[in-house]
Amino acid sequence: MPKETILIVDDEEDILRLVEHHLSGEGYRVLRAMTGEECLQTARAECPDLIVLDLMLPGLDGLDVCRILKRNDTTCGIPIIMLTAKGEDADVVAGLELGADDYIVKPFSPKVLVARVRAALRRERNRVETDDGKDLVDIAGIKIDPGTFRVTVNSEPVDLTLTEFRILHALARRPGWVFTRSQIVRASRGEEADVTDRSVDVHVVSLRKKLGPAGRNIETVRGVGYRFREKESNNDEHSSTR
Repeated sequence: MPKETILIVDDEEDILRLVEHHLSGEGYRVLRAMTGEECLQTARAECPDLIVLDLMLPGLDGLDVCRILKRNDTTCGIPIIMLTAKGEDADVVAGLELGADDYIVKPFSPKVLVARVRAALRRERNRVETDDGKDLVDIAGIKIDPGTFRVTVNSEPVDLTLTEFRILHALARRPGWVFTRSQIVRASRGEEADVTDRSVDVHVVSLRKKLGPAGRNIETVRGVGYRFREKESNNDEHSSTR
């Protein structure tokens, strides 16, 4: 059975060959592009299942490419994993705000990249299968019912504020998905406006404390924001749990 199609975008031939070798070895169909313009053309023509996108491209850079892809009806649903250099936290945040799903810091382990690709594709399959209006979440012993605003951990009720509930629900609905603080603010703000970029960390600290050991599932992504630990994920180089 053929696997998904992955588009790799990088202006370095050595990286293209390396990534193509490892993804092809896993059975994926691999497409290549060396410029932002070529990426857009290939993405529109082939509609790949996922794009591995370097941010530092000649001409049209990775952030511009991401912005254009996410604004196009044909390509907006394609998951994007960004390739970034160390110290590019601002670009990572900007990419995630534009709709990218994850990022990998150069230099990277090919095994880590394959694992991230596999996880991103799994998240997308799960999203398609479950995104049908059913918002009940049951993960890592935590049950979240938005209909009744009830949360239990191992069947024990947990008393959360409305903001804490919304933050937990937003993160847990997309395990493994990296959320910036601004995205968390937008996801958690309802009629109340008691949460800001600066206060997100305070709410998360309180939320982890109330969840007890289960609170360790909320991971800090340094310089970016937070994510809910994916069930089968491995430790990676850009996150830490506090």
